[in-house]
Amino acid sequence: MRQLSVILSTYQSPVLLERTLHGYRRQALDGFEIVVADDGSGPETADVVRRLRAELGLDLVHVWHQDRGFRKCEILNRAIEEARGDYLVFSDGDCIPWSGFLSTHAALARRGRFLSGGYFQMSRELTERITVEDVALGRIEDSRWLHGRGLPSSWRVRRLRVGGAAAAWLDRLTPTRPSWNGHNSSGWKDDLLLVNGFDERMGYGGEDRELGERLEILGRRGLQIRHRAICLHQWHERGYVSTQDLRENRRIRRETARRRIARTPYGIAKSVGLGSTP
Repeated sequence: MRQLSVILSTYQSPVLLERTLHGYRRQALDGFEIVVADDGSGPETADVVRRLRAELGLDLVHVWHQDRGFRKCEILNRAIEEARGDYLVFSDGDCIPWSGFLSTHAALARRGRFLSGGYFQMSRELTERITVEDVALGRIEDSRWLHGRGLPSSWRVRRLRVGGAAAAWLDRLTPTRPSWNGHNSSGWKDDLLLVNGFDERMGYGGEDRELGERLEILGRRGLQIRHRAICLHQWHERGYVSTQDLRENRRIRRETARRRIARTPYGIAKSVGLGSTP
């Protein structure tokens, strides 16, 4: 691949985004760009992007449009158009990656496949205790350190304790289906263009899964990497959840499956005009 691009969605969460970008500064992989897909945040988010571009030396692009409600699919499509990489890793601006996150995606990238990761959900208490310094120094990659700051004990914590062959073994054994998850998935840009990106009719709830279902109809199979590509999801409110949107999204997904639709007519091809900030 010529270049890897990371696409991070964000909305009105500059503090969470700053921690996440410090996580990308620690990546074991070099030579990637980050496209911040901003669904209408205020100037604080643009300020974070500009400041960290200079402070961290990251190749950061900010793609923005006005806030007219939940339009994540539309801004993600614009970010796909803007991305220079052949291979695209998708996550959210509230998901802090561990240092091997991108190298795992790059190493496992294969033609005819997309990669399906997960996240480890942090509590509100733990999210509020973590600082930029904790991310920058790699403390968040120590499960014992996280336990000392409120991480509860559970069987799910094993994802934070295994690596290498053991993590690959757990990925093969997990019953979780390898779906496209917006917080941790990757695929080839030309495949995403073939399916015309995300369906811009969709609000919150399953819009990422629907993209993966169309990739599968196209013939691109998912590969499970939830134990090998680790990111920590910071707690936040979800004021954009809508019962009506969830109902409509389920209808669209049923239609996609019934009609075997690989390429949505409501995607990238209908997007006009980029909103990049300098």
